Amino acid sequence: MTSTAAPAYAADLDSIRAAQRRIDPFVRRTPVLTSATLDAMSGRRLWFKCELFQRTGSFKFRGATNAVRMLDDREAARGVVTHSSGNHAQALALAAQMRGIPAHVVMPSNSAEIKKAAVRGYGGTIVECEPTLEARESTAARVIAETGGAMVPPFSHPNVLAGQGTIALELLDECPQLDAIVVPLGGGGLISGIAIAAKALKPSIRIIGAEPELAGDAALSKRMGSIQPPMKPVTIADGLRTSLGPLTFPVVRELVDEIVLVGEADIAAHMRLVWERMKLTIEPSAAVGVAVACSDWMRKEKNHADVGVVLCGGTVALAHLPFG
Repeated sequence: MTSTAAPAYAADLDSIRAAQRRIDPFVRRTPVLTSATLDAMSGRRLWFKCELFQRTGSFKFRGATNAVRMLDDREAARGVVTHSSGNHAQALALAAQMRGIPAHVVMPSNSAEIKKAAVRGYGGTIVECEPTLEARESTAARVIAETGGAMVPPFSHPNVLAGQGTIALELLDECPQLDAIVVPLGGGGLISGIAIAAKALKPSIRIIGAEPELAGDAALSKRMGSIQPPMKPVTIADGLRTSLGPLTFPVVRELVDEIVLVGEADIAAHMRLVWERMKLTIEPSAAVGVAVACSDWMRKEKNHADVGVVLCGGTVALAHLPFG
């Protein structure tokens, strides 16, 4: 007898709905904005989910808060640990501070000073390491051994995925007419949570990954059928330089309908466009999704009249803007 059960992923609609109830007192329900200018450019109606207005400036606070709130009191007392040089570091530090527990954040020594200052400002303790993945992982393992803290990775964690999936619940509650959702794609935590929730609520909806050409390992992984190694971290969309993990790859392989690659010039141009026309200070990673929504590829998709676009964050180093 053939089973018709849905594939088992790291999260499901029930766990995402539970995450929404759990984190609701702490996170912001971010607005959905529109732009007549970008609608005209794309040839369709675009609905921008503005996670740049989330606490700490990115969607990462949802997953971090869900993971922190799911710790029992004994686990929580020992604190949390992660390795991150960006938005997850800040998100976990604040989520831990709001629960009154320690956060130990392993950061590469070459991390931007503004990001280190933000982590410290949210109460996190920074442990620096060499700027390699091996050093990050070994240093985090040492901190866990010393503190007994719980590891909360940036994306490859069931509770993190469930927290990120709450974006889809909010977006489809406000815009049930959507035909597709465009989601920036790096490690896959954001798109996985959104895809699981959105496909469960509306099976016909298409999930479109937006990835930089210079970090296109997710598109390659989907095409090859196995996780491919990360590319050199040179794209300006620094939040999307991470490769897929074992929890996110199956979702990307099976629930993400298409991954569209974007060049560096397009990323910078669409970041500037949103700054100028929508007055939203999105980061380069968010601009990747905007570029896909306004791309020639999207214009050929005749059935996509209403498209959601996730503006994943607004953490911008003003001294390193990709335009003059």
